[in-house]
Amino acid sequence: MMAEKTTIEQLKEKLVRLYQDNKTSIDANVGEGIKSIRSKALADFEKLGIPTRKVEAYRYTNLEKVLTENYNAEFSAELFKIDLKEVFKCEIPELDTYVVLVLNGFYYHDNKITGLPEGVIITSLAQASVSYPEIFNAHYGKYVNTGEDSLAALNSFFAQDGVFIYIPEHVKIDKPVQIINLCFSFKNLRVTGRNLIVAEKGSELQVIVCDHTLCRRKYLSNSLTEIFAGAKTKIEYSKVQNENNLSAQLSNVYFHQEEDSQVVSNIVSLHGGFIRNNIFVNLSGERAENHMYGLFIGDSNQHISNYTNVNHAKPGCHSNQLFKGILNENATGAFNGKIYVSRDAQKTLAYQKNNNILLSPSAKMNSKPQLEIYADDVKCSHGATVGQLDEDALFYLRSRGIREAEARYLLMYAFANGVISNIGTRHLRDRIIDLVDKRLRGELSKCNECEIHCG
Repeated sequence: MMAEKTTIEQLKEKLVRLYQDNKTSIDANVGEGIKSIRSKALADFEKLGIPTRKVEAYRYTNLEKVLTENYNAEFSAELFKIDLKEVFKCEIPELDTYVVLVLNGFYYHDNKITGLPEGVIITSLAQASVSYPEIFNAHYGKYVNTGEDSLAALNSFFAQDGVFIYIPEHVKIDKPVQIINLCFSFKNLRVTGRNLIVAEKGSELQVIVCDHTLCRRKYLSNSLTEIFAGAKTKIEYSKVQNENNLSAQLSNVYFHQEEDSQVVSNIVSLHGGFIRNNIFVNLSGERAENHMYGLFIGDSNQHISNYTNVNHAKPGCHSNQLFKGILNENATGAFNGKIYVSRDAQKTLAYQKNNNILLSPSAKMNSKPQLEIYADDVKCSHGATVGQLDEDALFYLRSRGIREAEARYLLMYAFANGVISNIGTRHLRDRIIDLVDKRLRGELSKCNECEIHCG
């Protein structure tokens, strides 16, 4: 006899009960800064419930089919006898970076980061909440509104660990910080990860986040990252999603920018059965700039959804969004973006564009760019396209003796390069080009860099 399917309401109650039953373990080893926001987050989650398609931000994304799966949950870091650095090789190797491993949401016990500039802190989120309470408590939970998004609320009352990065004033990190998130378990697993990045006035930082799975099991990852960009800071944040196609990833990133700060973000989604990216930007200082780029490539039965929300709160700010998608077979995609310009945000420049290519009749894409403007001295635009490869361009290439498969690849690559070319870190850009090349040619295996043959 088949077990009855869990309903959305039952799932909400199940998650609340899971938290309450394990609260002692969840609160172990963390400071008051993490504990203090749990009660409100829990109340917000109970009020909001699991987002359905009736919620505008999730109109094109059905969370029910992934959230109601049966997952195990671990509330303490597991110490593996194997050396993960030996068995796992990231898809973005040979970069001169400060490497930070995160295993199933927990800061890896064997991370050894040396040579950091004076005053720079890179450590576990849990440790930072205890060892650096003044810095930590000034920022943790301050840029996320759990009353508006229940996935953020869910993360906030379950959060235990992740990565904490602090850059003092006028310090420039000489090389990128590379966070490698690994899911590794021989059972289906629910993972919660939380990161906090604080870049003080005049500092510069590059962060690369790589998401991977080491076993062909079902993983549900709900991660949340808060990034504070102080006045006149420069931050480049890049995220590469390359998990197995049984996995579901719910990613939430919150940028808070002060005056004259410059932030560039790149989100590249290559593999993963279900991907939802929520990106929130608050331009709270005058003349702040935010440039957001996204590329997603889907096939099989993948679903990749990107939601953006950019709040222009002060005058003279500039935001730019460019998201591109290539979908094949039965893949589905969604882009739901909103630009909000407040009454005081005069001299705003805000642009939003979403372009998509469908390679098969069964691939589907939903796109909804939006503007909400209350100031009168602004320049804003938005647009979206969904279509097929340009037949005239394809004909031109074939007439020059190029085989059809290669001609189609060249057109797809040229389309994707509109996003890739904006990645500022040259070595990362070169590796992304290689990964996208393999992905478009169907050569990129989900586990091709893992030496754990888990079957």
